[in-house]
Amino acid sequence: MKAHPSFLLTLFCILFSFNVFAAPVNINSADAAAIDAAMKGVGANYAAAIVAYRTKNGPYKRVDDLTKVKGIGPKVVEKNRANLTIGEPAQEGSAK
Repeated sequence: MKAHPSFLLTLFCILFSFNVFAAPVNINSADAAAIDAAMKGVGANYAAAIVAYRTKNGPYKRVDDLTKVKGIGPKVVEKNRANLTIGEPAQEGSAK
């Protein structure tokens, strides 16, 4: 039995496009490998620098704070903005 080319193309797209449907990466909790995999234009060294900056200075308050990391500029942030999050803001006060 011969497979139809459009079926194969559809199957290929479904199996290998999981990044398109992936949830945004939380830059306040992700490790360097996850940041490297999620961000375009950011390799392992810059991903490690993002984690190191977070460890030294505390969590990022905005995605734009990535520009405080040496080598990460506004263009890189804009290119990746849709794939990044800082996570849920901490709740102030305590629940009863």
